[in-house]
Amino acid sequence: MAAAAVSESWPELELAERERRRELLLTGPGLEERVRAAGGQLPPRLFTLPLLHYLEVSGCGSLRAPGPGLAQGLPQLHSLVLRRNALGPGLSPELGPLPALRVLDLSGNALEALPPGQGLGPAEPPGLPQLQSLNLSGNRLRELPADLARCAPRLQSLNLTGNCLDSFPAELFRPGALPLLSELAAADNCLRELSPDIAHLASLKTKLHEDLCEKRTAATLATHELRAVKGPLLYCARPPQDLKIVPLGRKEAKAKELVRQLQLEAEEQRKQKKRQSVSGLHRYLHLLDGNENYPCLVDADGDVISFPPITNSEKTKVKKTTSDLFLEVTSATSLQICKDVMDALILKMAEMKKYTLENKEEGSLSDTEADAVSGQLPDPTTNPSAGKDGPSLLVVEQVRVVDLEGSLKVVYPSKADLATAPPHVTVVR
Repeated sequence: MAAAAVSESWPELELAERERRRELLLTGPGLEERVRAAGGQLPPRLFTLPLLHYLEVSGCGSLRAPGPGLAQGLPQLHSLVLRRNALGPGLSPELGPLPALRVLDLSGNALEALPPGQGLGPAEPPGLPQLQSLNLSGNRLRELPADLARCAPRLQSLNLTGNCLDSFPAELFRPGALPLLSELAAADNCLRELSPDIAHLASLKTKLHEDLCEKRTAATLATHELRAVKGPLLYCARPPQDLKIVPLGRKEAKAKELVRQLQLEAEEQRKQKKRQSVSGLHRYLHLLDGNENYPCLVDADGDVISFPPITNSEKTKVKKTTSDLFLEVTSATSLQICKDVMDALILKMAEMKKYTLENKEEGSLSDTEADAVSGQLPDPTTNPSAGKDGPSLLVVEQVRVVDLEGSLKVVYPSKADLATAPPHVTVVR
């Protein structure tokens, strides 16, 4: 009788098991009483549905913890939505590891802290290695876990709106910590100050993409680890089924397969957020519509290192230790837009570098980490391009572009480019 009663109280689970469903939504007026009867946790039977890709439990004031068994029982979970419940003050046990999770929404709960063992998952190895979107808005968080970047190294979107945060962990925004992060929302907190590290290169690229590049419709910019770039480089176009790349944070795929995967993720985002807009790379998929061939940048080994306007390659990914960058700007609109974007990027990088070094205090970035923000600080005794009054903060080397016959098409920076470059920028032509 007891078993029959439990079975009858969760008919959604029976139906999901019988129909081998990949999506499950638990909400409504009867949910709160059933969760209360289960001790304020989700029923253990829920964690015996290993096929689930999408799970949402929302609007339940009696749900205080997900309950043990989630990570072990739902290994294929792509989206976990636990919003507008009563989770808190921590998560016990912690959520991860969830190796396939890409979207996590914990908004509108009562979370106060996410310490090790009561948080999102382990840092070593990463508990959420595929996570792209994390929504922690509308909680009571006083601090963020210091190991968040190691737990979710591929995070692209982080929403912290409406908490009690007065600062961010220093580790979170150090160069290279979250290389794919392009969206950060932190309004309605108690922030006293922001580390200069928060203005790292990914944020700068995002701003330029939104402004000068007109949301990548006018131009697309990319950064590469110079030492990993093998020239000469070839800019060309290939059919989607022939273009292969190892995208940032993903496995090797043909462009056709990658675009299809991103389209599926965009649909999942729309479903999860209950709106038509999407974030991250998914916003630019429409720019490829109707194209028989996709643009790409190919190195001397024949490897595609850039697929504008979508992604770069893991082969030339910028790392925390990077000191020399190869900058790429492509445009189907005009050469002048490329030059304008490149000028803005270089000047802003120099400004960031100067600010970081001038404001460096004990306990902030190490020399190596500070150099990785925008380029290596040259030694005036060994670098002839250093200024007479001391080392330049940024050295820019000229690049030439020729056509297949070897005829010169463009030089950057030419004598007319970077005409207003400040003294701390040295241009080697």
